[in-house]
Amino acid sequence: MCTPSRGSRPLTAILLSACVVTACDAGDRAPVEPGISLALAESRAASLSEVAYDVSLRIPAALDARVTGASTLSFVWQDDAQPLVIDFMEPLDRVEAVEVNGAAVEWEAVADHLVVPTSELVSGERNEVRLAFRAGDEALNRSEEFLYTLFVPDRAHFSLPVFDQPDLKARVSWTLTVPEGWVAVANGPAVDEPRIPPSAAGEGVPDELIGAEAGERTYVFAPSQPIATYLMAFAAGRFTVEMAERDGRPYRMYHREPDPAKVARNRDEIFDLVAGSMAWMEEYTGIPHPFAKHDIVLIPPFQYGGMEHPGAVFYRAAALMLDESATQRSHLGRASLIAHETAHMWFGDLVTMKWFDDVWTKEVFANFMAAKIVEPAFPDIAHDLRFMLAHHPAAYRIDRTAGSNAIRQPLDNLREAGTLYGPIIYQKAPIVMAQLEQRVGEEGLRAGLRRYLETFSFDNATWPDLIEILDGPTPDDLVAWSRVWVEEAGRPTVFADVDTLAGPPRPVVRQSDPTGEGRLWPQRLELVELRGLQSRIAASLDLQEPEDTFPRWASGRVPRWVLPNGGGMEYGLFVLSDAALGRLLADVAGIQDPLMRGTAWLVIQDAMLEGQVAPDSVFSTALEALDRESNEQLVGLLVGLSNEIFWRLLTPEQRGGRADALEASMWNGLQRSEVATLRATWFNAWRGVVSTPDGIERLRRLWGGDEAIDGVPLSEADLTSMAATLAVLDPERAAETLDAQEGRIENPDRLERFRFVRPALSPDDTDREDWFAGLADPERREREPWVLEGLGYIHHPMRQEHARALLATGLEMLPEIQRTGDIFFPARWLEALLGGHNTPEAAEIAVAAARASDDLGPRLLGKLLQSADGVVRAAELTYGAGPGLDALDALRPNDGDGDA
Repeated sequence: MCTPSRGSRPLTAILLSACVVTACDAGDRAPVEPGISLALAESRAASLSEVAYDVSLRIPAALDARVTGASTLSFVWQDDAQPLVIDFMEPLDRVEAVEVNGAAVEWEAVADHLVVPTSELVSGERNEVRLAFRAGDEALNRSEEFLYTLFVPDRAHFSLPVFDQPDLKARVSWTLTVPEGWVAVANGPAVDEPRIPPSAAGEGVPDELIGAEAGERTYVFAPSQPIATYLMAFAAGRFTVEMAERDGRPYRMYHREPDPAKVARNRDEIFDLVAGSMAWMEEYTGIPHPFAKHDIVLIPPFQYGGMEHPGAVFYRAAALMLDESATQRSHLGRASLIAHETAHMWFGDLVTMKWFDDVWTKEVFANFMAAKIVEPAFPDIAHDLRFMLAHHPAAYRIDRTAGSNAIRQPLDNLREAGTLYGPIIYQKAPIVMAQLEQRVGEEGLRAGLRRYLETFSFDNATWPDLIEILDGPTPDDLVAWSRVWVEEAGRPTVFADVDTLAGPPRPVVRQSDPTGEGRLWPQRLELVELRGLQSRIAASLDLQEPEDTFPRWASGRVPRWVLPNGGGMEYGLFVLSDAALGRLLADVAGIQDPLMRGTAWLVIQDAMLEGQVAPDSVFSTALEALDRESNEQLVGLLVGLSNEIFWRLLTPEQRGGRADALEASMWNGLQRSEVATLRATWFNAWRGVVSTPDGIERLRRLWGGDEAIDGVPLSEADLTSMAATLAVLDPERAAETLDAQEGRIENPDRLERFRFVRPALSPDDTDREDWFAGLADPERREREPWVLEGLGYIHHPMRQEHARALLATGLEMLPEIQRTGDIFFPARWLEALLGGHNTPEAAEIAVAAARASDDLGPRLLGKLLQSADGVVRAAELTYGAGPGLDALDALRPNDGDGDA
C-alpha cells in the first residue's frame, strides 16, 4: 500500500514531506536492492559528477531526543533512463521533506534508499536536492557527553542521505548546532567558530579564542576538498582542546583525558609524531599535505585504532595517551598508528579506491609507509625484525585456515564490504608490497607511486591502474605476479632440505600448493645455514619453479639446518625435516642475529601448529630461551607464544604442572631487566599468565599497593585491569575487589566502561548469562570495545566449562553482528567467543555452526572458519580429539569469485 501524502510545502515553510511512494509503484524500473550494489554504483557514477553536500544538524543534549537536520545535495546530472537514487536508512521514518531544484516532489522508498523522479532534474546542469530529516543514530555513536561519526565502509547512509559509494567524491560542508559547553570538529576548517569554553581550553589555546557562551553553539565549517562519503566526519562534545604548531603548520588535538599530568607527558610527543609523519610523506611523495587542516580527536571508546578522516583524524584515546608503564611495543605502536593514519591522507584520501574491492590498496600503502616513517624515529630498533613480527604472524594466522581469503576480493554490494577487512589486507598485503619493492626497486616504486598520486589526485583508482604504471619499467611480469599474490588466497608450502648426493652438499627448496591446484608463488629467498655456532646468510634464490637448488657449497660439511626465510620478508609455510627441526629447536636460543632468531621461531611455531612438534616441547624451549633473551621484540614474541601454549594448547592438568615455572620465568625476566619498557613488557606478560595461589596473592598485593615494582608505575588503567583479572582468578573475593576498584576510578569514561563490563566479571553464572543475553539488543552492543572486553572475561580459559553453553547462541548471532556492527566487529566477536576454548566439545560446536551456515554467505563463513581453526586445532593438539581440520577444509568457501 502507498503511503499517503503528508504535504508538499517547500523547506522554507514548515517541513512536511511530499508524497511518498513505496516500492509497489516501481513499475518496469530496474530494481533497487538493499545496500549499495555495484550495478547501482556504476549507474550513478555514469550520471553524476561534481557532487557536494551541505549538511546542517542540530544535536540535542538528551540522548532520547533525535538529531535533526537538513541537507542539500548538489551535482551535475547527465540524463539517464533511471531515476535518481539517494541512499538513506529507513527513509519512511526519517525523511520530512524533499525538494528538487526548489520544487517539492514525490519520492519512493525502496529498502534503504529514496528514489526520486528525474522530471525536475536538468541534464548537463548543476541540480540541487534538499532534504529535511531526522538523522539515524546508527553511525553517530552518541553518548551523554559526546558523539562521533564513523561512516566506513558504507554507514554514512545509516545516518544521512548521501550517494554512499567511494567513487562519487564530494565537497562536504558541515553546520553543527551543539549543546552548551560542547565543542565541535569536522573535515573542513571552521569559518564561524564559537569561543572555546574555559573548561575545554588546554595548552596552546590563545586567550582570544576562549570565552564562555550560554546556550546552544553553532559551528560552521568550510567545504572540504573532494572526499568519499566514508571519510565524511565530525565529532562534538565535552572535549579539551590542545593547540600546537610544528613546521609552521597549526594542529589541534581534542581529548577527554582528565589527568593533566598524563596529558603533559604525551601531548608534545603526539604532535611531534604527527608532524614528523607529515613531513616524511610530503618528501616521499613530492606532494604537500592535500587538505586544509589536520586535527586529531582522541575518543575513549573508539572502535578502531584510528580512522583517517581528512581534517579530523580519529584515534582510540588509549593508543595515543600512553601510561608511564607503557612498553616499547606500545611506543612503537603509537608511532606506527599515527604514521599509518597520516599516510592515508595521500593513499586513500587524496587517491581513493574506485570500489571497495580495492580497499586493501589504501591499507597496504598506509602500513607500508608507516614502517618506513617510524624507522628513523627509533634508531635503536631492529626494524627488519619489527616488520616481520608486526606482519607475518597475524597474516599466517589467517592463511593457514580454511577461511583464508585473497588480498583483493570481488564485491557485489557494499553491505558486504566490512567482511573484506582483516589481517590479510593489513598484514599480508604489506609483505607483498615489500616483495614488489624488491622487484621494481626502491626508487622505481617511489617514482611509480608519485606518478600514481599525481594522475589520480582527488580522484579514484584501481589496483590494475597502479600495476600498469609499475609494469612498464620492469622486465618482470607483474600482472602474473599479482595474480597469485593478490588475486588468490593462501600461501605456498616451502620445504627446505640439503642434497648430499653426487657431490658437495647443496640446499634444495621445493614449493607446493596446499590446495593441490599447482600454483606457484614467485619470491626471493635468503637461505640461512648454521655451521658451528654462528648462523649466516648462505645464498639468495629467486624462486620461480616448483623445485630449485642453491649453488653447491665448496665445503663438504653439511649444516645442522637451513632456513629458506632468512631475509624476514619471505612468506609461506616453511617446512624442515624432522631431524633438522629438532636441531633447530636445540639451537634457536643461541642464534646470534635477532632477525634470524625471529625467523627460526616463526618456523617452529608453524611446525607446532601443523603437528610436527609437540606444544609441550616448544613451551619448554621457549621458557629456556626467555631466560637468555634480551631483545625486547623477541621477548614479546616468546611471551606471546608461551601464553598461547599455556592457555590453549595444554590441558588443565598440564597447566597446573607448568604454571610455577612460567610465572617464575616471567617474574625473573622482570627482576633482571633494567630498561623500563622491557620491565613493563615482562610485567604485562607475568600478569597475563598468573594462575597459582602465590601468583594471585602477589597480584593482589600489587593491586592493593602493598607491594611495588621499581620502574613500573601502575596507572588507573593497569589497576582496573588487574582487578578484573583478580575477579576471574579469585572468585570468592570478586565482589570485594570490584567494589574497591569501582570506588577508586576517577576517569569518568573508564568508570562507565567498568560498570558496563562488571557483570561479565561476576562469579555468579546467572549474572554472566544475563549480561550475555542482553547483547541480543543492538543498543547494548554499540560500545563494541566494551562488549569484546566482557566477552573475553566470560570466555576466559578458566571459565570455559560454563561458557561453552553460550557458544552456540553467540555463533548464531553472527549475521546480526555483521549487519549492525562496524567492520572489525564480526571477527573480533568470534575471537572473543572462541579464543578461550580448546576442548573437543567447543570445537564440535564451532564446526556445527559452520555447517549450518546457509545464511552467512562465503565471506562471513570465511570469518567463522578462521576463528574456528584455532579451537579445532587446539582440541586436536591438546586432547588428540575433536572434529579435526579436515572438517573445516570440507567447508572451505568458494563463491566462484576468487575466494578460496
